[in-house]
Amino acid sequence: MKRRRRQASLRNMKRKRPQASLRKRKRPVRASVRKEASGYTVGYDAGYGEGIRSGQESFGTLFEGTSIIIPSYNQVEYLKQCVDSINDHTDLPYEIIVVDNASADGTANYLRGLGGQVRYRILEENRGFAGAINVGMMMAKGRTILLLNNDTIVTDRWLNNMLDCINSDPNIGMVGPVTNYISGDQRIEVPYKHVGEIQAFAQQFNVQDRAKWQRTDRLTGFCLMFRRELWDRTGFLDEGFALGNYEDDDYNIRVRLQGYTLVVARDTFIHHYGSVSMKALGERFVEVNDHNLQFYMEKWGNPHELLHRVKEMVRVQGIEGGNPDGQLLPHGETLFFPHGVIVRGAGEALFWVEDGIRRPIAGDVTLPVTRLSQVDLRRWPIGEPIGAAEADARWHGRSIESGEQIVNVNGLTAAGPDGAFYVIERGKRRRVASRTAVEQWGLQHKPLAPLSLEQVGMLAEGFPIIAPVRVADHL
Repeated sequence: MKRRRRQASLRNMKRKRPQASLRKRKRPVRASVRKEASGYTVGYDAGYGEGIRSGQESFGTLFEGTSIIIPSYNQVEYLKQCVDSINDHTDLPYEIIVVDNASADGTANYLRGLGGQVRYRILEENRGFAGAINVGMMMAKGRTILLLNNDTIVTDRWLNNMLDCINSDPNIGMVGPVTNYISGDQRIEVPYKHVGEIQAFAQQFNVQDRAKWQRTDRLTGFCLMFRRELWDRTGFLDEGFALGNYEDDDYNIRVRLQGYTLVVARDTFIHHYGSVSMKALGERFVEVNDHNLQFYMEKWGNPHELLHRVKEMVRVQGIEGGNPDGQLLPHGETLFFPHGVIVRGAGEALFWVEDGIRRPIAGDVTLPVTRLSQVDLRRWPIGEPIGAAEADARWHGRSIESGEQIVNVNGLTAAGPDGAFYVIERGKRRRVASRTAVEQWGLQHKPLAPLSLEQVGMLAEGFPIIAPVRVADHL
């Protein structure tokens, strides 16, 4: 019995040794250890703060390369092929930006797993092609911007050839390649039958040849390159086009109005599976397509007539402040916005726009306000503040001192001899492109000018007025 008790006692002692060891570990930390930990925390906080400051200071810094913006929606396998092909077949400086429209197929996990290979943004809802592209353009840091569908496979020298094309002439606004699946001039017949044969075909096809650069009236958005300067002049895609289709046609018109040309680089081929995300809509595809076609027609009326009018004006009158060749129009798309209107950007501040200047409005106004993107807004330099009462008087074409109508009827509206809607500015009549443009600028609320149809017809023609684009609240 004593031996058993002794053995039990020994077993208990052995069990207690680890507890004793644990008690030793719980001794108070020495002052030197606390001091070392405190130093680490101070150093870490200092480094973190320096990183934030450095990031803020370099926020607007651009790099001499191309920002490749890829919108995605529920097609992760196609997206993987696209990203891999860029990494395998691009030897010039670039960054990949993927903006995902709230996919539910694992796209988010794929993007997170790429680490630093791509920059990405996962949206909480499907904002469509235009919405995703607009987010990507805000993120872009490259001197050149390239929009690319996620259902594409790029090839050797694709980026080299397109850059050579767009940099060959400052009047070239946008460049696109040819492909196997698209509408319009950019489609070509291909001999291959399998994905594995794409690169062999492209190696023989993608030989730079300036003779193959073809001017066109339309480029599709599956692969579209332009300089950052063009984005500054033209702004965002119009998010009034739901999900997808026709937003690229809209952008084509806006770019061409400024005097830029569009070019198909027919020495550059990339593979396109073709409208994968749109086809996934099934029966909704027709509904979305019809909606966007209707929106396009209501916004532009007859865009080809509009382009012809502007081209004739430039040829006959000449444009002060254009490029040396007299083709590109100054001030970008703002040249096609009206004067004598009230606008705001992403914030609540209101501005009176007149004579190429935006003036902050002091006081409350009850007049129509047009929402513009920050890119559009910042093209106008800021002038002196203007009181709400004076803005109201100018809107209605009155002199604030006398309350009488201003002699030059600047900013008033009129019906032209052709039945179109015009705004009278600086002794010129400016045709409004469509009823949509009238309503979005609130021009239907402007007073009519005291001029007869004959007098309106005798006025010189000014640049037409087009509708502003619709964008998300934060842009």
